[in-house]
Amino acid sequence: MRKGQSAPRGFTGWHMLGVMGLFFGTIISVNLVMAWNASRSWSGLVVENTYIASQQFNGKMAETRAFAASGIEGALVADANTIRYTLTRNGEAERTAEKVVAVFKRPVEEHEDVRVEFDREAPGAFVAARTLKPGQWIADMTAMAGEEIVYRQAIRFIVPGERK
Repeated sequence: MRKGQSAPRGFTGWHMLGVMGLFFGTIISVNLVMAWNASRSWSGLVVENTYIASQQFNGKMAETRAFAASGIEGALVADANTIRYTLTRNGEAERTAEKVVAVFKRPVEEHEDVRVEFDREAPGAFVAARTLKPGQWIADMTAMAGEEIVYRQAIRFIVPGERK
């Protein structure tokens, strides 16, 4: 460069610092927005105490195998205004069950959990006049004869419609 000539304009250290600031600022901003949305939309809780749930798992699996060996099966149907639960044993209506209690839960939320007692409509047929919001649900079904548990089942199902 000759005397009296100015330096060519180009990409300087300050430009590079600005580009790096914008790049990392964008990444940090996006992460903060996603973390905020995740903390507001999902509790993160599947069970309240994982240690206790792990201790109960083997007992629940043994109970499930015993129910399967007895030939009893349950079916759940949710429509616009009612929820129906049918119990059969070896293809016939289950006659020993007197009442059915269900706890309906969202897979990842707790604030919409609801406990519902079904009315016995006929042997092995139970109905509840209840509307569930559209979307995924888990139903913990318990059929009882007096204080004895006849059958227990967890069913994951989808109520059709648009979520609001």
